[in-house]
Amino acid sequence: MTYAAFRSIGAYVPSKILTNNELSTMVDTTDEWITKRTGIKERHIAGKDEHTSDLGVEAAKKAIQRSGIDASEIDMLMCATITPDYFCMPSTATTISNKLGLGNVTAFDISAACTGFVYLLSIAKAFIESGAKKNILIIGAEKLSALMDYTDRGTCILFGDGAGAAIIGATDKKEEAIIDVHTGANGEYADLLMTPNGGTGSAHDAIDKEAANCFIQMKGNETFKVAVRTLTKDVIEILEENNIQSSSIKHFIPHQANLRIIKAVGDALKLKKEQVVLSVAKYGNTSSASIPMAMNDVFEQGNLKKGELMLLDAFGGGLTWGSALVPFSPLK
Repeated sequence: MTYAAFRSIGAYVPSKILTNNELSTMVDTTDEWITKRTGIKERHIAGKDEHTSDLGVEAAKKAIQRSGIDASEIDMLMCATITPDYFCMPSTATTISNKLGLGNVTAFDISAACTGFVYLLSIAKAFIESGAKKNILIIGAEKLSALMDYTDRGTCILFGDGAGAAIIGATDKKEEAIIDVHTGANGEYADLLMTPNGGTGSAHDAIDKEAANCFIQMKGNETFKVAVRTLTKDVIEILEENNIQSSSIKHFIPHQANLRIIKAVGDALKLKKEQVVLSVAKYGNTSSASIPMAMNDVFEQGNLKKGELMLLDAFGGGLTWGSALVPFSPLK
C-alpha cells in the first residue's frame, strides 16, 4: 500500500522587520497594547518588488534541497495563498513552478486562508495515496502587507509576510505515513474575517469609492471566541479518532494568529509548555505560511527529529479549519 510521508520543510521571510514601536508611529497603538493582546512583537514585510511567488520560491528551494529528492522528481505543486501575484490568473503556483524550472508539472492554487497549509496536506495525501502522484511540493505563501489598511489598528498589527514549503512523498512504510488530516468550513461566519470588495461579488464601479473594503477586515472578539471553540473541538476529535493521547504529541504546531488563542487551546488539551511551538512573536500572523514557518523554526533549531509526531491545528477566514497528525519522515 502507498502512503504519504512528510519529507522536508523550508521557509523564508523578507529582510525588512516592522516592530510594534514602529507601528505606534503609524497608528494609535503601543508595544505594550499589541503584546498584551496578541503576543506579537514584530513582523516581516516584503518589498514593493517582492511578490508572493518570490517568497514561495525561496521557501521551496530550501524544502527541495532538504528533501533527498531531485527537483526533477516533483510531479505536482500546490500553493495556498490569499495574496496571489495576480487577481485571477495565472495562479501563483504556476508562477512559482516556472521560476523553479520545474517544467510541465501539475500546479494550482487553493484559497483556504489561514488553514491553507492543512488543506494542502489533505489534498497531497489523497493524490499520493491514490497513486496519481509521487512527490508533491506544497507551499503556503503570503504578502499580507499588500492587503493591510495601516490606519486600522485592529488588523495592521496582526499580519506579516512570509512563506513555508514542504515535500510530501510516497512511501510503503506505514510508520512514515501522515496519520490523519481533518478539514472543515462554514460560510455562515464569513463576515468575521474577510476582504469585502475586489471580486465579482462587489460592484466594480464602486471599488474606487470603497477602496478600504479591499483590505482585510476582522471582527476580532467574535473571531477569537469561534476560533478557540472550533480549534479545541477539532483537535480533541482527531486525537480521539486515532486513539492518540495529547502526551504523545512531540510538537503541537498551531496557526500562529494570536498567543491568547494558542494558550487557550493548549490549556484545553492539557499540553505542556515544551510541546507548544510558538513563533507568533517574531512573525505575526502569516496566514497559510504560519504553520510551515513555525515548523521550520523548530527544524532549524535542531529540535525536529525523524519519527517525532506533530499535531497541526489551524483556523482561518471562510471560515475554515483543520488539523493533522504528522510524523516527521525525512529521507536524509
